[in-house]
Amino acid sequence: MIQEHQTQLRVRYDETDPMGFVHHSNYLRYFEIGRTELLRASGGSYRAMEAAGQLVVVVRIDCRYRSPAKYDDLITVHTRIARVTAAKIIHEYKIRRGDELLVEADVTLAVIDREGRLQRVPESLLEAYQANL
Repeated sequence: MIQEHQTQLRVRYDETDPMGFVHHSNYLRYFEIGRTELLRASGGSYRAMEAAGQLVVVVRIDCRYRSPAKYDDLITVHTRIARVTAAKIIHEYKIRRGDELLVEADVTLAVIDREGRLQRVPESLLEAYQANL
């Protein structure tokens, strides 16, 4: 499993507010795209996890906005798995326009079953993370 991945996105018009800046809520979508693409680049998929009854949910977000992205900007979402424990997965994000840092965030995920009960992080994910330390 890789621990870091970069995804480039082009800011769409509908993601901006009346001031022409990306609306703050859209950064959460960008984080999810980064997280999904990191997992895909590692050979995994959320679809497979969900089929196995393991649902991944966001339980905490700490986001720091530095500078706004604008319509048609090419941005890079840098996603890194910072920590994996038996109960949670923590990702760190940096969104940049070129060399300029726009947003930093830490997002904590938990795994639940279809009834919403907390589950352990899959052993394969824990082992893959620890093998890459």
